[in-house]
Amino acid sequence: MYGGYAGKIARIDLTSGTISPVEVTKQLAENYIGGNGFAAKFLFDEVNKGVDPLGPENKYLVMTGPLAGTSVPTASRTVIAMKSPLTGSWMDSYSGGTFAPTLKFAGWDGIIIEGQSAKPVLLVIDNDQVKIVDGTPWWGMKTREAQESIKEHLGSEFDTLVIGPAGENLVPMACTIMGDNAAGRGGSGAVLGSKKLKGIAVRGTGAVKVADLAGLHEFVHEFRTKIKANPGTGQALPKFGTSGVVSTNNALGMLGTRNWREEQFEGADKINGETMLNFITKRRACYACPIGCAHVAEVPQGCYAGSSSVGPEYETIWAFGSNLGNDVFESIIYADRLCDEYGIDTVSAGSAIGFAIECFEKGLINLEDTKGLKLEFGNHEVSMELLRRIAEGKDIGLLLGQGVRAAAEKIGGDAWKYAVHAKGLEIPAHSGRGIPGMAVGYATGARGGTHQDGRPTAERIGAVDINTIEGKGSYTVKIQRMTTLQDSLGVCRMTEGFFGLTDVGEYFNRVIKLVTGMDLDKDTLYDVADRIITLEIGFNIREGLGGRGADKLPYKFSHNPIPAGPAQGRYMPEETLHKLLDEVYEARGWDKETGLPKKEMLERLNLNYVGSQLGL
Repeated sequence: MYGGYAGKIARIDLTSGTISPVEVTKQLAENYIGGNGFAAKFLFDEVNKGVDPLGPENKYLVMTGPLAGTSVPTASRTVIAMKSPLTGSWMDSYSGGTFAPTLKFAGWDGIIIEGQSAKPVLLVIDNDQVKIVDGTPWWGMKTREAQESIKEHLGSEFDTLVIGPAGENLVPMACTIMGDNAAGRGGSGAVLGSKKLKGIAVRGTGAVKVADLAGLHEFVHEFRTKIKANPGTGQALPKFGTSGVVSTNNALGMLGTRNWREEQFEGADKINGETMLNFITKRRACYACPIGCAHVAEVPQGCYAGSSSVGPEYETIWAFGSNLGNDVFESIIYADRLCDEYGIDTVSAGSAIGFAIECFEKGLINLEDTKGLKLEFGNHEVSMELLRRIAEGKDIGLLLGQGVRAAAEKIGGDAWKYAVHAKGLEIPAHSGRGIPGMAVGYATGARGGTHQDGRPTAERIGAVDINTIEGKGSYTVKIQRMTTLQDSLGVCRMTEGFFGLTDVGEYFNRVIKLVTGMDLDKDTLYDVADRIITLEIGFNIREGLGGRGADKLPYKFSHNPIPAGPAQGRYMPEETLHKLLDEVYEARGWDKETGLPKKEMLERLNLNYVGSQLGL
């Protein structure tokens, strides 16, 4: 086998209780590399059309990249993939920390969870020893308590992955928690909850073999030196984490405010990176990461005294800050902690609250619906109460926990105009009106509302002209190839500037060759990325959720120009988006009329069987 791989994946059938290894072949590694590539292959091949996301036939995949467990900086990402109970389509979500390296040290490249247990269970992986044990003692616990208790029971050397009460109660926006990190998007926690699997504990004492150890040492030294010398990764991120983006985007007039009614927040200076410094007590880093962008923030006094979280990251600050018209930073720390303890995606939860407030203002819901709670922007106490109701699945919180798309459908009327999502996934904190490439990314990515398929960075920092529309379709295709390959390796987005800010850079070939021994030129890497993307989007097409008609933006981004500020007047009209979609399909080798893969492209990628399943 190539270097960087353990050579096997653990298949766990919770219905029968059987455990079996799946071989990682050279062909699988060459065609998909690892991480989300492996996840796309297994999920497309094994989860059939029409499967209930919360039924036994759905699968919960945990995958690592070939760099996990090596000394390559920021290569510690864990991939979680499944059919999403929130969107009904393909979903992958990512977490940093130490779980992926530990799983590799235990001798596994990934885990496939299938079936459904009749009672709560816990999966324990101790190197080659894999067993399913009674999980009843931990069922009902919040995530921090559960992880501490599991480690007390098994040993402090174990890494843990768990769900909280939201996952147990099958809330569609429930997430997976690994230590202090979250694989937040798309409802992975609910999938585990449906399987009655409280979590996974892993201990690994092995090592990861690489193809060229001396060459890798040289590469890592060079990489770490560049990271330290870069103003972003060497200075800003260690100091502020991602919270520094609050001021940057607000200055651009592209900080989503009051459920994207506006894009500049008058209270931004109260929730920005400088303000966060007043609450930071510790700094942390993921495995083998010299950046250390994680921060522990604690509230010393006031009504939220004692609250602490690792973060909050920019997305969470936006979700519970400007998005809600809220400038009380202490409440944002509290919200972050509450979401982590219950196991809820902060982006979806904050978006659902903002949506509810606007619906209340428009008279689409009333005091009867909210059980007497008057919803208004800028009222942090009301927003935190609404968050608790979502976490507990209580009255209107039960509705909002379904996500803004489902909630809008049930509320009716014009509610859909205020539901800011793409493909059912709530849009995060990067403007789809002000950043053209980001808009195309939201519309055409397999997951929809995520800034991790398309990327805002190059346009935001001026490496690419943010004012130019033409060419942003083909530009986004290159970005999506780059992000897909990063996710197959398990590399953090904080190093996208080194791996290729606007395209697949030379670091990909170098590090893959040093770790695995595979020599993949740029065209071959493009093919790998296109193969993975085709399976991800193909999964959606098979479900009847793909094609040109699915590649669209929320109403606000396509119909309501930014009302004021430096970016006033900017938006992405439907006719402009359609021109950019033509560029995307052309660059992918897909049909411009239908937005579906062409047969010749599928043949080139050896995906003929995919075409037959899609009726092509």
